Amino acid sequence: MAQVQYYGTGRRKSSTARVRLVPGTGQVTVNNRSAEDYFPYETLRTIINQPLVATETAGNYDVLINVSGGGFTGQAGAIRHGVSRALLQADPEYRGTLKAAGFLTRDARMKERKKYGLKGARRAPQFSKR
Repeated sequence: MAQVQYYGTGRRKSSTARVRLVPGTGQVTVNNRSAEDYFPYETLRTIINQPLVATETAGNYDVLINVSGGGFTGQAGAIRHGVSRALLQADPEYRGTLKAAGFLTRDARMKERKKYGLKGARRAPQFSKR
């Protein structure tokens, strides 16, 4: 018999996370490494586990994550979004809890593009009167 799996895709900034929830003991694996090895800060590891803690399913699922693009913080946000979506697939009853916490909303904030005539998105060249 095939094992039950729940999938969710999360995105934030330029990061994309493909999340798979498998019934298990609560191990979190990011790109074939443990979350403790992958993320240098405890705060990022708590961000990943927020949806599981909110729905009280922290020890029920093994979380297998494939994440690419962006930096640590963007990747952690993408993983949180993906875990939330996967939990929603596992049990639609969690929708209210996850929605109230704001975990199902895709964070639309992106890096602003650089404009011509400027040094960055808004940074103008240094002004000199003479």
